[in-house]
Amino acid sequence: MSTRRPHPHPDAAWDTRGGAAHPLHRIPGELRRVPEITVYFWIIKLLSTALGESTSDYLVYHINPYSAVALGGIGLAAAMALQLAAPRYVAWIYWLAVLMVAVFGTMAADAMHIELGIPYLVSTSFFALALAVVFVAWYARERTLSIHSIVTRRRELFYWATVIATFALGTAAGDLTAFTLGWGFFAAGLLFVGLIALPALAYWLLELNAIVAFWFAYIMTRPLGASLADWLGKPHSLRGLDLGDGPVSLVLALVIIGFVGYLTVTRIDIVGEHRDRTSQLGASTT
Repeated sequence: MSTRRPHPHPDAAWDTRGGAAHPLHRIPGELRRVPEITVYFWIIKLLSTALGESTSDYLVYHINPYSAVALGGIGLAAAMALQLAAPRYVAWIYWLAVLMVAVFGTMAADAMHIELGIPYLVSTSFFALALAVVFVAWYARERTLSIHSIVTRRRELFYWATVIATFALGTAAGDLTAFTLGWGFFAAGLLFVGLIALPALAYWLLELNAIVAFWFAYIMTRPLGASLADWLGKPHSLRGLDLGDGPVSLVLALVIIGFVGYLTVTRIDIVGEHRDRTSQLGASTT
């Protein structure tokens, strides 16, 4: 009788940088530039995509659009400079960078349609191609696309280029579904709920590669979060609940601050520390 092989650990890729092969999960946590992938990672990621959508829309429609884009660009540059200057992963710095990518990525995708008149189908295709180019260049240079291998400056730059492309792609894809295809925000959100579940099911049932599953889910969080934010904030004429982009942004920001504060205190998103503390707790009770 054949036995089903166990699912590979998400870190079960091999890093060969410097000629020495070693499992990625053995890379010390203090060297990594990104968080451990936990349920909190996905929660904050989804909330940040929603906050990026509502904040971008609020700024663009309440101040001069060009000034809003300029502010978004300055905020992104400052957040990225802070992230790249940090000696290692720091929760609030990392998530501030993600949020500013969400805000500016939304503005970039919207500007292509609103200011330049580019159809959502074209912009979606463009950003999908851009993301593919980044992935190919990243893998060709580093031989891995694992988030757990982000321990050098070059890999981190590839990582953030990928993140920016995924946010722009997700924004364009969400608008394509809601507006061009006429699904509306709520129905589009349900569609992306189903799509984001696919990589998890494929990973557990069909042994889909963990890195492929991660990036597919990562891309899907953007249109899902944006659809949620638009459904909550947009007026009834656009099939939204008309809560307003401003109030939605404020509530989302407070929730994210709460989660990031929890991670800062508990440090459960830092590789190795949570496992070490759990082991110490178990030893102290025996």
